[in-house]
Order: sequence, then structure tokens, then C-alpha cells
Amino acid sequence: MAGRFAPRTTRAALPHQAAGRGAAVSGAGASGAGASRRQSASASASAPASPEGPPLTREWTPQAPLDLRLVLGPLRRGPADPTFRMTGDGTFWRATRTPAGPGTLRIARHGDRIAAAAWGPGADWLLEGLPALLGAEDDPDAFVPRHRLLALTRHRRPGLRLLRTGLVLESLIPSVLEQKVTTDEAYRAWRHLVRRFGTPAPGPTADLGLHVMPDPRGWAMIPSWEWHKANVDAKRSSTILRAVRVARRLEEAATMPLPEALTRLQVIPGIGPWTAAETLQRSNGAADAVTVGDLHLPGIVGHALADNRDADDEEMLRLLTPYEGQRHRATRLILLSGRIPARRAPRMQPGNIVNL
Repeated sequence: MAGRFAPRTTRAALPHQAAGRGAAVSGAGASGAGASRRQSASASASAPASPEGPPLTREWTPQAPLDLRLVLGPLRRGPADPTFRMTGDGTFWRATRTPAGPGTLRIARHGDRIAAAAWGPGADWLLEGLPALLGAEDDPDAFVPRHRLLALTRHRRPGLRLLRTGLVLESLIPSVLEQKVTTDEAYRAWRHLVRRFGTPAPGPTADLGLHVMPDPRGWAMIPSWEWHKANVDAKRSSTILRAVRVARRLEEAATMPLPEALTRLQVIPGIGPWTAAETLQRSNGAADAVTVGDLHLPGIVGHALADNRDADDEEMLRLLTPYEGQRHRATRLILLSGRIPARRAPRMQPGNIVNL
């Protein structure tokens, strides 16, 4: 479920992650007015940001409270996600593959302003989409609480916004990896595949160990034994391979209304309502993309809204009927409320196909 956990402070880089690249993380901030975007003074205004050169920078002032941890948290796939970091000073780093190519985005708060810097061929694309990424297109006022719990949580979390990346594949692939396995298994698989077949992120990211995920061809060229080594079964790997073959058509879903986007994704065998919703919550900022088919979410929603921890998908959707159009936001607030039923059964045991 997108946004269940807030990102933790990054761990120290492992020796192999920093080897061979001595560039330290840059502390250069951004300056300038409002939503202007520009390069550092030493760089040409017409040239794109080079992978190791001066970044493109931008400042943006949100018009409402904004909590970067809550907004960007759904992009993090585990505490050691090679595409996402939060450092001890509250700076967020994101490595991704944009339509213009690989890019690294650094985001930090400076007072009431958001300062961003970006490197790589995708730098300009990332800075152009900064407001949408941070929820500028989200409309939290469209949500009207009908339960006291949600009203209180909304009051306590005024900085919650639903992000929009505009990128489908980067959220679809890790969501497929999360199908019917523990989150730890999925996170390990994502780490292994991105580090093994992705590319080092552009910019001063060596100490952070950031990587950009493979492009569609890169995913398609992963040998079957590498999927096996990543503990990814044939069903999930085949789904990913089918998806990357039509990556361009899937990316079009980022600009579609939610019903059409859900349909587009679910044309691919192996992508069902759960995976499609988890993807579009991030790529489209879809406020109504409620996650059905989740092992835990119906019980959490049922417990929070009706003291019924045994609720199924049908009951969950009935309880969320008053929030039609905002059901994903309602579930985010429930998860952030802390009203989660106590565990009654042992944790699901991770599977292991590596030695089979």
C-alpha cells in the first residue's frame, strides 16, 4: 500500500557502493526567485546538466503546508532502495529514468521554499515536473472526512499531498515484484536487479550508492538465471517482460483518467487491480485508486472505520463509499492514524527459490 511507511534516514554507504567514485555529495543549494529554473553560475544556460558537472537548479514555493517525508515516502522501496535516499539533514535524493534519459533529483526545504537540483540528461524533465511530484496538482480540499478518526488524522498531517511522478514503468516493476510475497523479499529483488543491471546515477551520488533502473531493453535482456538469483519466480518475471515490451504504450497511462489508465495497465496478463492501483497511486497521483486484493488493507480499514478487523475487499469498498473519488487518500490517512489491529498470526515466512 503506497505510503504506509515514512522514509528512514539513510544508512552509511557500503564500501563497494562508493568504490571507484570519489565525488562527495554536493552541498550546493539553490537560489533565485519563485519557480525559476536555471543552471549554476558556472554552467552555460543552454547546455543540459552533465552527469558529473554543475546541476540544473530550481526553487519552488508551495502554496500550502508540505511534508516532504509524507509526500515522497511512497517512492521508497525499502530502507536500502538504490533509487531513493533521505540523508540525515532531511535532503531527499531520487534517481530515475525519464523520457529524456537518466536523471538524479535532490530536494531540500529552505524555509518556506523547496530547493531542487538535478543532474543528467533527465535533469530538465525532473525540474519541470517538480511541483507535480510534490503534490501541486493534488486537491486535498476535495476530501471531506466522514469519520472522526480521519478528521483528526487530516488535522495532524496537514502536509500530506499525493505525489505524481508521471512515470509508469518505474512504479509498475517494483509493484509486480511485490505480488504475493513479503515486502522484504520484494525489496531484496528490487535492490539486486537495479544494482546489477541499472546504471550509477548521474551527479555526486557515489557515497549514496544511487542507481537508475534499467531501460525497457535492459529489463528484457536480464537472463532467466538472474531473475532466479533475485528470488523472482517465473510468473512475476514474465509479467515484467511482457510489460517492458509495450513500455511506450504503458507510459501513456500517466496522462489518462483513472478508469482508462487502470484498463490500459490490466491489458497485460499478470497485472491485476492490485498492481494497477499501486502503480497509478504514484505515477498519476490517483486519489481514488484504492488497493483491492491486499492481504492486510481490508482488515486495517475495517478495524479503523467499523471495528471489524475481518473485513474483506467488499466490506472495505462499502466502508469507503462516502469517500468515492478520494478513497486512496482515505486509506493513506487510516494508515497514518496508527489505528492498526494487533497481529494475530505469525508473520508470513519469506520464500526462497534460489537454491531450488
